Amino acid sequence: MNNLVTLGGIGGVLDLSSRVGKEQKIAMELAVQDFYSSTCYNLPIHLKDLHGNFVHTASDVIKLVEEKQVQVILGVLTLEEASLVSGFNNGTTVISLPPTAISPRLSPAEPPHLIQMSHDIRIHVRCIAALVGHFKWRKLTTIYEQRNAFSTETDLMITELSESLQNVESTIEHHFTFPPVSSLKNSAAFISNELLKLKSLNNRVFVILKSSLEFAILLFERANQMGMMGKGYVWIISDDLSSQLDSIGQPVISNMQGVIGFKSNFVDTSDSFEEFKHRFRKKYISEYPEEEHFNPSINALRAYDATWMIANAMATAEGMKGSKILFENILSSNFNGLSGKISFNNGKLEEPPTFRVMNVIGKSYREIATWSPEFGFSVNFNEEKGRDMRIGNGLVGELGSVYWPGGEQTVPEGWFLGNKEKPMKIGVPARGAFNQFVNVRYDQNQNETNVAGFSIEVFEAVVKQLSYNFSYVFVPYYGSYDDMVADVYNKRLDAAVGDTEIMADRYKIAGFSQPYMESGLVMVVTVKPDSTKESFMFLRAFTMKMWLLMAVMSLYTGFVVWLTENVESNPDFESSSVSHHVGKMLWFSVTVLSFAQRESIRSNLSRFVLATWLFVIVVVTVCFTASLTSIITVQRIQPSLVSIEYLQRTNAAVGCNGNSFIVQYLINVLHFKPENIKKINSIRDYPEAFEKGEIRAAYFVAPHAKVFLAIYCQGYTTAGPSYKLGGFGFVFRKGSPLVNDISEAILKVTESGKILELEKHMLSASNCNSSSIDISSGDTSLGPEAFSGLLIISGCISAVALLISVARLLTTSPLILSFTQGILLRRRIGRWTSSFLSRSDTTEESASSERAQDSMGIELAAWNQT
Repeated sequence: MNNLVTLGGIGGVLDLSSRVGKEQKIAMELAVQDFYSSTCYNLPIHLKDLHGNFVHTASDVIKLVEEKQVQVILGVLTLEEASLVSGFNNGTTVISLPPTAISPRLSPAEPPHLIQMSHDIRIHVRCIAALVGHFKWRKLTTIYEQRNAFSTETDLMITELSESLQNVESTIEHHFTFPPVSSLKNSAAFISNELLKLKSLNNRVFVILKSSLEFAILLFERANQMGMMGKGYVWIISDDLSSQLDSIGQPVISNMQGVIGFKSNFVDTSDSFEEFKHRFRKKYISEYPEEEHFNPSINALRAYDATWMIANAMATAEGMKGSKILFENILSSNFNGLSGKISFNNGKLEEPPTFRVMNVIGKSYREIATWSPEFGFSVNFNEEKGRDMRIGNGLVGELGSVYWPGGEQTVPEGWFLGNKEKPMKIGVPARGAFNQFVNVRYDQNQNETNVAGFSIEVFEAVVKQLSYNFSYVFVPYYGSYDDMVADVYNKRLDAAVGDTEIMADRYKIAGFSQPYMESGLVMVVTVKPDSTKESFMFLRAFTMKMWLLMAVMSLYTGFVVWLTENVESNPDFESSSVSHHVGKMLWFSVTVLSFAQRESIRSNLSRFVLATWLFVIVVVTVCFTASLTSIITVQRIQPSLVSIEYLQRTNAAVGCNGNSFIVQYLINVLHFKPENIKKINSIRDYPEAFEKGEIRAAYFVAPHAKVFLAIYCQGYTTAGPSYKLGGFGFVFRKGSPLVNDISEAILKVTESGKILELEKHMLSASNCNSSSIDISSGDTSLGPEAFSGLLIISGCISAVALLISVARLLTTSPLILSFTQGILLRRRIGRWTSSFLSRSDTTEESASSERAQDSMGIELAAWNQT
């Protein structure tokens, strides 16, 4: 007794009305006993029971510090409460025992002497996000029992969870905050009313972020009674509840069938734990015999380790003055406790935790995996093996089989997709101008509404590709398309199916599937009169340039042949006058086109020129025949107008579906005047409007234009540019999991060719066949480009023949030769040319020719002298 040393006191702030508070009290007392047995240091504990009322926690703690002069406060304090205590007395160290530690960066005012005996909240929410991402749930609803109205921990946890969920492409759709169950007068009625709100939501994934055991017991009891623990529902509980599953009875477990959760892992096979467990159970039974379960949870282990850590730090700081030294001693603790490695970083446990993922089934629960922030999920977790396959983020791995609420074996979709009792309400446009896409008819004999059409058939084909079934009913909608999309947003409709265009303003309020049909805004106009009735229609076979080129080539070839044959003194080409020469040349140029010339050809050079030219004529004639045949036999539709500017400049009226977005598109984007837009609500009214001159053009989305041209293929065609749009898609609420599933199914149906088959079937029901819907309006006249190669070859051969003929003509005609020499000499180049031409004279020339040359030479000399 002489060696007994009493250390400064510890203030324990606990809720002894709760299971956690009772475990913490027993564990703290055992830690004091064990520390005294091993060191002879006595550590007084001054407990303050909150009795489930956390409103005055901070004032109770301050009062405890003043009255008992305690140096350390140990208990379940929020950040705000710890800040108040530290601000009142800077000498008091606060050690909090929450299930999760709030990150310092999230805390608005971090207390200077606060140590949180728990792991960072980021790790806990990452585990929740990993579970959500593993099962691919896109939306979830969070539930939080708030300790008091002044705590900001709720918002901080939601912020952290939202950030983690972004990594798995999920989000929090709804959040429900409950007051402490002890503060409610009629807690059962209150919880039932809130559960009714939860049940009315489409989302079926519920995550309980924080709650007392008493609240959870009542919550699951009411949820089970209301059918919210059946098929299609998902319940996830966090560490603070999962760690207490060992202490609840069978009636509670039966209400939690299918719940999944996670709890902090600790070594429960060591000798030190077994010894502690034995002593804990003995003491717990003696103090709380009314309890059914007596095994310690992680809450008891951490309370034990925290008390031992405080006692050891006080013993080390004995004789030293100042609270800072005690705080630093506690913060520098480094030992292996019952709950794991005890060391701190930024005031929180430093060692990353490992969680056991559990699934409530039968009379208890089973562990289906382990999770760590480094290695993710593992059915048989092995740290050494895990380090060789580290991926990071804790978002990967595998889980064992899960027993879901209602005994379901497949993973719930996490979203209410409708059932026979409450099918999804899918709106369909009942006033669409094109009932080929959605046709709503009321059958008086059967007293029911029938919905059919291309869009309905596509939707039904897409739904068959889903891996699950859901019930739905088509609801005829008599408003505009924009109003129908807005009602999906306002939750009057669950979805909308039809020829609904994906637009930017609609996309802001609703979710759209992958387009099942491409679309664009096109203009339809009347066609020009039939070109086959034109007087000179045959001229359209060739372009004007081609006609002119053929005329020039014919004259040119005829001239070359005429000249060549004249050089050969062919009597068929001789004439008595110049006019006769010109007439023979022109006549030959024409007759040779039809191979009707009567003149005989003597020169081989002429034959070579004609052979090439006649081949060109054959090719051109064949192409002319084909082009003219195509113009006569194939209908070529040309629009009566192609310019939007012309419509706007002349204030011409245009028609469109008055129930669609096109009206605003024409006004806001294409800048048509509102008074020039005529709203037409039926496809049958467009031809009449065109015939009466009420409209000059009509605007349709491309799929509607196809149907219109398929029905009224005579006299109408598309014209002008096409304005790209988003396409036809199915409408769902923002964040609906059906968006991704339906989009994937649309791709499958599209790739299989089913949509194209349905489209062909829709168009085949019209009055026209596919060949009559050719809306080609291009120019089919042939130009010289197609014959450029042949024309160049023929022209070159004719040019060579022309040069040879001219050269021969010069050498055989003295008069022309003399005249040419004179011109060349006058230009001072005649000497060498004269010499060249003189040498080219043959010895067979007659004497009269020699005298003529001498005479010409005398005349030239006299000319030069002058």
